[in-house]
Amino acid sequence: MRFTRVLVLLSVRTTLFPTLLAIVFLQVLAGAQAAPKYDPATEMKFKGTIDELKFPPKGSEKEIAHLMIKNGTDLLDIYLCPKAFMDDMGVSFAKGDEIAFTGSKVKGGDANLILAREVVKGTDTLVLRDDKGNPVWSWHK
Repeated sequence: MRFTRVLVLLSVRTTLFPTLLAIVFLQVLAGAQAAPKYDPATEMKFKGTIDELKFPPKGSEKEIAHLMIKNGTDLLDIYLCPKAFMDDMGVSFAKGDEIAFTGSKVKGGDANLILAREVVKGTDTLVLRDDKGNPVWSWHK
């Protein structure tokens, strides 16, 4: 009976160990593919017209909203903040709105995108990040 228990324990350990190792490996990979970070060294000012609004689906308001902006012949992908933060601040955007913004040009996988720090629409300014690029919505919780 004791010998059988030892064999069962060894069998569980030998099948469980590779599974646990795979889980740890996948978590390390997921951490390596973290969201792009704001880089003050690549900060620029832009102006443009909103071509498309990309908001997360209902129930996902904590996900990042972004805008596609026409700047001359270029189409820029501007990442703003969680939709819930925009709603809390009472900010809205519409296709055709003229905006100016300050943001950091970064790589997001294979694509170029811009992480916005400030967005100006008319006389309203929405501050999304501090001077170092840290999100202000995390303070808002």
